[in-house]
Amino acid sequence: MAEGSVTTLTSDIKSFAAEHGGAKAVVEYVGKRGARIVLVGEDGEWSDQFAQDTNQARTACQHAGVEVENEWERELLEQMRPSNDLWRSMARRSMAR
Repeated sequence: MAEGSVTTLTSDIKSFAAEHGGAKAVVEYVGKRGARIVLVGEDGEWSDQFAQDTNQARTACQHAGVEVENEWERELLEQMRPSNDLWRSMARRSMAR
């Protein structure tokens, strides 16, 4: 289920942006779960948050002062730096198939 209020999401998004020199966001609709906010920091680190719907996600980003991209642009993808843990988890999934 979706987590948090707009106030909580805004606080979490502001905190992430402050820790990573700013951030951009992409909001993705994920069905009954709500909406996923993928945050990409200026330093390449990334994180995600969940909201009840895309409107709540966009409102939280706006209140946090984080720009929402309309889609995954090449420049934003190139900026992301996956962690070593993520690479390991992806390798385990592909090896298990």
